[in-house]
Amino acid sequence: MIVERAPAKINLALHVRRRREDGYHEIETLFAFLEDGDEVRAAITDTPSFVATGPFANALGDAGDNLVIRAEAAFRQAFAIDSAHALLLVKRLPVASGIGGGSADAAATLRALARLHGVPLDDPRLIACAEALGSDVPACLVGTTALGRGRGEQLHPLEGTAGIPVLLVNPGVALSTADVFARWDGRDSGALGAGRPIVLAMRGRNDLEVPARMLAPDIDAVIEVLGKAARPWLVRMSGSGATCFALYDTADDRARAASAIRRSGKGWWCLESALL
Repeated sequence: MIVERAPAKINLALHVRRRREDGYHEIETLFAFLEDGDEVRAAITDTPSFVATGPFANALGDAGDNLVIRAEAAFRQAFAIDSAHALLLVKRLPVASGIGGGSADAAATLRALARLHGVPLDDPRLIACAEALGSDVPACLVGTTALGRGRGEQLHPLEGTAGIPVLLVNPGVALSTADVFARWDGRDSGALGAGRPIVLAMRGRNDLEVPARMLAPDIDAVIEVLGKAARPWLVRMSGSGATCFALYDTADDRARAASAIRRSGKGWWCLESALL
């Protein structure tokens, strides 16, 4: 059995530039990945199967239609694979939360199946599978800090974020990416630019934060609490929300902030981790 991690994804910055004729949005984003996340296990078998476990397994909905199963089907078609696969997803990340859980799971499935069948991870057919599965899946397939353009699939790897302590907080709200994008005001507030990732993150923004807050006002409370806890040097919502993150100088600062949030009694989901 092959075991693949599916690290959580955050957008250190996310600039929406315009709506494209194909219905997608032209974006510029700074992807970063965490040491923690979901896990996908895959093996060749006689009878296909899919099992989900973990604290958020029940939130997946229809077990016959999710990104893990779609990724497996896309892989078999792209590489003319006749054998069946047993797939196990350990779902530790909240669903529809802006941290790439489904996309990371799909990417981990592609990597696991590629290892099973001896396919190089840079095979163009594998990358095409990722692009067809979703805008964030190519970045999750690579799993390193990168500047993403286009739909997010045009990737330019960057260095300089490894080990930065990060705290994720979700108020228990699931948001539809389509609904959030539909409420974007359509204004281009400027490019993300180029430079070191930390500089880009500090001078960047998340253009989806305002529409997400309209749909989920609890995001306001999360950002306010994070901003006051243990002196973070950046607090922002990730992706289309509702998960927010804070970056810290030290793991001790992160731990103090996490402790304060847990003591608040709000019942928010909280994850202490670090950037890869």
